[in-house]
Amino acid sequence: MTAHNCRFCDAPLKHRFVDLGLTPLANAYLTEEQLNKPEPSYPLRAFVCSECWLVQADAFVPPEDIFSHYAYFSSYSDGWVEHARQFTLMARKRFGLSEASQVIEVASNDGYLLKHFVEAGVPVLGIEPAENVAEVARQIGVPTEARFFGKETAADLVSRGLAADIVIGNNVLAHVPDINDFVGGLSSVLKPDGVVSVEFPHLLRLMENIQFDTVYHEHFYYLSLLAVEKVFAAHGLKIFDVEELPTHGGSLRVLACRAASMVHAIGRGLAKVRADEAAAGFDKVETYEAFQSRVAPIKDGLLAFLAEAKRSGKKVAAYGAAAKGNTLLNFCGVGTDLIEYVVNCNPHKQGHFLPGSKLPIYAPEKMDETQPDYILILPWNIKNEVVAANSRVGAWGGRFAVAVPELTVLG
Repeated sequence: MTAHNCRFCDAPLKHRFVDLGLTPLANAYLTEEQLNKPEPSYPLRAFVCSECWLVQADAFVPPEDIFSHYAYFSSYSDGWVEHARQFTLMARKRFGLSEASQVIEVASNDGYLLKHFVEAGVPVLGIEPAENVAEVARQIGVPTEARFFGKETAADLVSRGLAADIVIGNNVLAHVPDINDFVGGLSSVLKPDGVVSVEFPHLLRLMENIQFDTVYHEHFYYLSLLAVEKVFAAHGLKIFDVEELPTHGGSLRVLACRAASMVHAIGRGLAKVRADEAAAGFDKVETYEAFQSRVAPIKDGLLAFLAEAKRSGKKVAAYGAAAKGNTLLNFCGVGTDLIEYVVNCNPHKQGHFLPGSKLPIYAPEKMDETQPDYILILPWNIKNEVVAANSRVGAWGGRFAVAVPELTVLG
């Protein structure tokens, strides 16, 4: 399935942002039985719309094939759970949320965020398309409906008296193929003075730090404030504040309300991020088209490092069975000939194999057994957390490394 026109404004897509070739789905982890079966691969490319500046994938897989049974559970990232807890404290204070309020989170995953509202007595509802993940949320007392979110779901919720004082969407805006239906749903589920809070990785940081490995089929969009303001405005929403966050290599938290609402003061972050994007040339096609040439050196650097390690008889493992790691390994053509295995804390991934590269996934204790010389951290955005939690690696002379934005051996 290929989108030849912009999914938001329907203008022709003519300008390439990045092309990473054919790759399997980044979260399609393999069982042992699947190892010798053909593995589907799809074009992994993104284009920029020169009318609305929305960067988007041009070939994609139906979301039902990706999100209806999902391997990512937010609660296995301690840093992310704490980030969510801090958000709930801020939101309760800033927007006066109480037992009389209604909080809705879309793509609520395993209840990692909403549980903090539940503990504070604030009514919540999670909307989570993956039934296996939604069930985990219900087991910890977070009411969750397993369904996709859009205008139809929003209308159903409002008809049931569940209009939202705040609707939250963290790292989901990039995942919805029909962005008009999704943002239209956000707008219509709000109470008149309700708030939309969405977080997403910032395209500005992706480009600055060459984070091409965050491009994968689940991400239909790579978002700037410039593009998101246009999408929100088309659905009756105005952005009143923006906060820059360190999460996922550099994200934005965008706060919006209905265009007619007058109760939310304009925050200073809005003008600041607008100015940053203007200075970076986000309204010029050549800014986006220049990105591809910056990707090849990362591939060359990683392959040179792994080849030298192999020549020297060094053992290399990887840390973190993350989607971004799968994009990196598959774009670079890395397999078990260069990296022996990957470790991951999530037991739902252990015992499986990475898509494409087919690296086996083990629990972190595997590192203690084999004592690799180098451990390549695939989720580079949590490298400090990984190094701090695994200081024992130095006891056998092991070193950590990252490949993005350039090959670096840590410490």
